Amino acid sequence: MCGIAGEIRFDGHYADIAAVARMTRAQAARGPDGEGIHGMGPRCFGHRRLRIMDLSPRANQPFVDPALGLGIVFNGAVYNHHALREELAALGYQFASSGDTEVILKAWHAWGPAALQRMHGMFAFALWERDSGITHLVRDRLGIKPLYYTHDAQAMRFASSLPALLEGGGIDTALDPHAVHHYFSLHAVVPAPLTILRGVRKLPPATHMTVHPDGRCTSVTWWKLAFTRDAADEARSFAEWQDEVLAGLRRAVARRQVADVPVGVLLSGGLDSSLITGLLAEAGATDLRTYSIGFDAVDDEAGDEFHYSDLVARHFGTQHQRLRIPGEDLLDALPDAIAAMSEPMVSHDCVAFYMLSDAVSRHSRVVQSGQGADEVFGGYHWYPPLAENTDEDGGVAAYARGFFDRDHAAMAQLLEAPWLGEDVTRGFVARHFAQPGAGSAIDRALRIDTTVMLVDDPVKRVDNMTMAFGLEARVPFLDHELVELAARIPARHKIAGGGKHVLKEAARAVLPAEVIDRPKGYFPVPALKYFRGRFLDYVRDTLTSRAARERGLLREAALARMLDAPDTHITPLGGSMVWQAALLELWLQRRGL
Repeated sequence: MCGIAGEIRFDGHYADIAAVARMTRAQAARGPDGEGIHGMGPRCFGHRRLRIMDLSPRANQPFVDPALGLGIVFNGAVYNHHALREELAALGYQFASSGDTEVILKAWHAWGPAALQRMHGMFAFALWERDSGITHLVRDRLGIKPLYYTHDAQAMRFASSLPALLEGGGIDTALDPHAVHHYFSLHAVVPAPLTILRGVRKLPPATHMTVHPDGRCTSVTWWKLAFTRDAADEARSFAEWQDEVLAGLRRAVARRQVADVPVGVLLSGGLDSSLITGLLAEAGATDLRTYSIGFDAVDDEAGDEFHYSDLVARHFGTQHQRLRIPGEDLLDALPDAIAAMSEPMVSHDCVAFYMLSDAVSRHSRVVQSGQGADEVFGGYHWYPPLAENTDEDGGVAAYARGFFDRDHAAMAQLLEAPWLGEDVTRGFVARHFAQPGAGSAIDRALRIDTTVMLVDDPVKRVDNMTMAFGLEARVPFLDHELVELAARIPARHKIAGGGKHVLKEAARAVLPAEVIDRPKGYFPVPALKYFRGRFLDYVRDTLTSRAARERGLLREAALARMLDAPDTHITPLGGSMVWQAALLELWLQRRGL
């Protein structure tokens, strides 16, 4: 896991090495173990390294192979790099290192873009061809690793984080009105290629962008998730699906053990992280470290799930560490947690992941985490109403009722007129639902949640917060073969029994029933949902500050109503509307915008 950056000039000038160096150093936390810069006329590439595979200097980046005329800066992990190395060695390729970076380079030389189909992992990379002047920007299937960029007639710049791009300078930092609409509708999700800033874009998941020396850019989507089933899939018994799910997850967890350092687990005590822990113990992992975090309760809402994480840790004999955070410490950590966000992320557990990552990074460099199971296996409450939906709009209205923070009419009450425009969020969902490859409303909802909402909420959250401390997080529920398997399972097997039914039943072969049959939980951070004392003063001061007033984004009447009764302004999915508004303003002010 690392941080990458670069500049490609189209105007005949040399690349700005100083700007690339600033962008690279801004990502020092992502790669605390080393830095490299490689410049060649109109192109310059930077890399910050976190040593996970091949701990020697031989795997340092930028990695250049003069004989092949190729170079690469790479962020991520290719779990099957040993098998690919054997294939390539049989073709006559020789290797100077034992990690995955050089494997990508030689695989591209051998197979071109078709090499992507052979890779199992999470990755974002820039690979350049010395002789043609072409640069390839690539992002993994499910967008686990980020890649941001700016592009105009003179140059393109890219980086693993949006704040790193800002360090390069020269970016249009005005708010993007369409992104603002998405932010206040979709729990702060801004779907790619948009970001909250007008001058910055992000490469969509499963995208390969070819950047030509004259500035032309062409993009292809190299993987798509299809919710299609043949007759055998429809006829397969529930028991058979259970067996396939458990076998698929075993493979996914085993793949993510590939590292030259020990791998731990972020153990919340929920089904998903508990199942990962159980499968690692089942596979014989020794001295397995697990970590959990909890916060003070507010009113009657608990702030931890230690009962369940302790139960799992005892059951599997892990080296378990739990961290309880007082409310005052949570507020003190907020500014740094916000600084770690590449984009504003309103989920309450961002700061929890930030503080947990701080503690975990002192003991582990790689962890597995349970993000993605709810989207992949149908764990959310808005899925069952969509199962029988036959509306002419394909389920768009039903999905909006269950998922959106507010509809367009409510948006008009929140935003000042210049920021409102048309209902771009509803239009985005309608276009996504209209794509081929999903024949029912529930499958369309599962597809958009897996390939869009998951990417720019839980997955981005985990990447940003863990990488703030040089901690690599791996997500086995987003193994692409497991995700493809889950898409083939009829929805009825997923949404029964309160959701994730087939996963829960498969888990009975591994976990105690008390963990499986417990009420569904979330990462609880109640102090950021029910505002009291210093927390309420903090958000009020932010939202009524001179910078916020001059921004002219929110209607004063709407803001006054939220601040007068913050506990009553909760989104349909349980988020605080006050925190949603404050977080955006805090993120902008943190960056001097």
